[in-house]
Amino acid sequence: MSREVVITGVGAVTPLGVGARTLHERWSAGVVGITDGKGVATEFDPTEHLSVKEVRRADRFTQFALVAGDEALAEAGWSEELPYEGDKIASILGTGIGGIGTLERGKEILIESGAKKVPPLSVPLMMSNAAAAAVSMRFKLLGPCHGIVSACSGGADAIGAAKMMIESGLVDAVVTGGSEAALTPLSNAAFGALDALSKQGISRPFDKDRDGFVMGEGGAILILETRENAEKRGAKILGTLKGYGASADAYHLTAPDKDGGGPSRAMKAAMLNAGITPDDIVYVNAHGTSTGLNDAAETKALKMALGDRAHEIPISSLKSSIGHLLGAAGAVEAVATILALRDRIAPPTLGLENPDEGLDLDYVPHQAKPLDIGDKPAIAISSSFGFGGHNAVLALEAA
Repeated sequence: MSREVVITGVGAVTPLGVGARTLHERWSAGVVGITDGKGVATEFDPTEHLSVKEVRRADRFTQFALVAGDEALAEAGWSEELPYEGDKIASILGTGIGGIGTLERGKEILIESGAKKVPPLSVPLMMSNAAAAAVSMRFKLLGPCHGIVSACSGGADAIGAAKMMIESGLVDAVVTGGSEAALTPLSNAAFGALDALSKQGISRPFDKDRDGFVMGEGGAILILETRENAEKRGAKILGTLKGYGASADAYHLTAPDKDGGGPSRAMKAAMLNAGITPDDIVYVNAHGTSTGLNDAAETKALKMALGDRAHEIPISSLKSSIGHLLGAAGAVEAVATILALRDRIAPPTLGLENPDEGLDLDYVPHQAKPLDIGDKPAIAISSSFGFGGHNAVLALEAA
């Protein structure tokens, strides 16, 4: 029996606001969610969505996942009653850092007031699997529960793992995605020490004046299930998760392979898994971090993986609008990609004024443009790469 994996619900909290459609509409309109060099989810107030007790018992990265989960489950028609037995639904979420805000607050209390004053919930709030665990408990998901930690590929890897779990028959559905809330003093200082952050506070992927990434925060959730089951229960299908590919650079702890070999292998693996060729792809959501090394290596990878089609396909970076959400990036960008495909639009790469030498693809600068594809299926790839040489690519098709 074919177990084609489809998407029936999405949710998001990002620097562009609360809601997946808000993300899509504002990015497509060219709105920048970055202020003072940070992509802060300023419109997010956890007390508007969660009880006082829930807020107190969840780090900010977990709060993002819970609220995005509420939205995704509602769209999928799961809010009132789960359509499957609880033990046939998994919770798989990615993150890069986890509850670092809780960790830093705990350290401050330890120094100022002593060990006995450190909050007893510090460990369960800061652990990287906290969001996955909280989602499973909130929605009574009794199947496998995993926290995927693969740096900035975490969200995409979680979605890929969810796909494989459904295809294997182990579960019938997965609540998956990623979340991150790393806008903390230590995190900012540490990334700054690596010279990874933009000193100008501007995210401008593929521009010759780019000088590093801008950190953002947020999260996204997708509901995945088999097409057969989704159609049987009359669910609205947003799209298909056609393929997943992953690779390792095995090159350097923080720098990408400058030749783009690792990302290229992941792109090719995703296409092979999806049963598609470069000719089938009509849009690419780039990792596009606005760092000197990544954007150059990614452009080379796209050319290797897509051949001549690389110059014909619109390519854009959501990070130009909201910054880099680290472990949440792959999930947020998967949501943005499927919604863009549904509207047949390529959202813009903002801040791109002067393309760098050799970065000569169609990065959709300044403003969105329509995907004039006629009756051709709307298929895209979305890439996520992370420290440690992690590469993950998703192939998505809009319904």
